[in-house]
Amino acid sequence: METRPVLYIGNKNYSSWSLRAWLGLRVAGIDFEEKLIPLYTEEWHAKAEIFSPSKKVPSLFDGRKTIWEALSILEYFADSRPDAMLWPLDLDVRAIARSVSLEMHGGFTALRSNMPMNLRKSLPGRGRGEGVEKDIARIGEIFKTCRAQYGQGGDFLCGHFSIADAMFAPVVARFKTYGVSLDPVGNAYMEVILGLPEMVEWYRDALAEEWVVAGGEISDA
Repeated sequence: METRPVLYIGNKNYSSWSLRAWLGLRVAGIDFEEKLIPLYTEEWHAKAEIFSPSKKVPSLFDGRKTIWEALSILEYFADSRPDAMLWPLDLDVRAIARSVSLEMHGGFTALRSNMPMNLRKSLPGRGRGEGVEKDIARIGEIFKTCRAQYGQGGDFLCGHFSIADAMFAPVVARFKTYGVSLDPVGNAYMEVILGLPEMVEWYRDALAEEWVVAGGEISDA
């Protein structure tokens, strides 16, 4: 009997990297068991080293090995389950999807620092600054360019849902929290992401959580 992989995630209200892996696998139809470990609790400190060598989430155990980092988890299934179509089939489009995914993975530090993911909050206008505005402008450019040049086959960045969309989903959530509006193309794309049944489910679970992580909170004042 095949073992279901176990995906270890953090609080759904705060953990943007957990969302990336979870959403990508769910939309792709890949079966897994979800185990949520509340961030920075006693349970977290006791188990973090066990479920991930990096002591971070997400991580995935497939019965034989542990894979950590959201992008690595998604790429593992893109390779082992090509039927899931986690990358575009066209090599040129796939190269673009990989490029924007890696740009997301390693960039936009001003946005991440000043607009932490917090799905329970509504903080329009907060967290803005020169560095953040540059990040927002670049993300808007990515959304517009991908949709115009590679998105004709569907509603997502490269047409069909791919890892690129999973990587940018937490950014869409941040823009919702902080009231960031883009051009009509970008706004329409964000509505598609927020309307995914899997995204609605994640939000529902996040809003039901009672844990508070101080580092993920920004004052309403």
